[in-house]
Amino acid sequence: MKVVYLTEPGNMAIEEEDIPELRKGCVLVKIEYNGICGSDVHFYKDGRVGDCVLREPFVLGHEVAGTVTEAADDVNGLKPGDRVALEPGYGCGRCEYCKTGRYNLCPDVKFFAAPPVRGALQEYVVHPADMCFRLPDHVSTMEGALVEPLAVGLHAASLGEVTLGQSVAILGAGCIGLVTMLAARARGAADIVVVDLHEKRLEYARKMGASHTIRADGTDVAARVEEILGGGPDVVFETAGSPVTIAQTAYIAKRGGTVVLVGMASQSEVNYNFFQLMEKEAVVKCVFRYRNLYPKAIAAIASGSINVRQIVTHEFELEEAGRAFETVVRDAQDVVKGMIRM
Repeated sequence: MKVVYLTEPGNMAIEEEDIPELRKGCVLVKIEYNGICGSDVHFYKDGRVGDCVLREPFVLGHEVAGTVTEAADDVNGLKPGDRVALEPGYGCGRCEYCKTGRYNLCPDVKFFAAPPVRGALQEYVVHPADMCFRLPDHVSTMEGALVEPLAVGLHAASLGEVTLGQSVAILGAGCIGLVTMLAARARGAADIVVVDLHEKRLEYARKMGASHTIRADGTDVAARVEEILGGGPDVVFETAGSPVTIAQTAYIAKRGGTVVLVGMASQSEVNYNFFQLMEKEAVVKCVFRYRNLYPKAIAAIASGSINVRQIVTHEFELEEAGRAFETVVRDAQDVVKGMIRM
């Protein structure tokens, strides 16, 4: 099979390797689509995400879907030919977090493209069968690969406790910002303000249901949000993973409001004015991936409640992986979601 390695920041190489051997409780999946995530981009640009630093060639990719080609003898419920979305992380099953359903917080969680666990930017993957979710016939494997970022948005909206009629501000109109917007809208948010540096991304936000958009270039974002909403938003989501937008959340949050930090910055420490939050008695919540949401996300896509396909702006072939990452970085203003067709 072909495997794409990040050999060093800014450089990808395709290698030939043996197809991995099937393990107990697992299925072998031929990957069909692989989404390029913001964390992948951080690794590609900077060689790190927060405290996680790459020191050797590594396989990226965790937003994937494909077709089962083989199932272990002890696997029930999946068979060759089934199309599946792969939830990229799984816990130990024994710790307090796993036993209370919060397996995303398991200290021993295994997650695609979270070193030392290699990613799924390769033609075949062996994965635990209970983390492979069958797709309905009318849901494509491209949409299946987008279940992963949608799960992030659903988890963010849930942690933010968005309810009917509330106002929301979302900093960042990339893929995660837009799926968070879709999730907030599905939960009944009435006014949604989306902020980004790039007009093309804001156009997508408006098409997908944003009530208002703000181009952040040279703008006092906090003042503009307050002007639009007649006060601060009930919930502020930071999805860009930028030190600038993370810092802005303290000023945008309303008194008694909630800040949800979704995006991860490439650096592990950023400056933040906690006094702004303390005098407002605001709440800060942090998102770390998601949990128990793949079935709901697939059901939302299958029912038409949430249309994720509209997020995809660029498609590439496997052999173009290097150009794909280069394009996502170089043309960030035009790329909302890049997908690699395997």
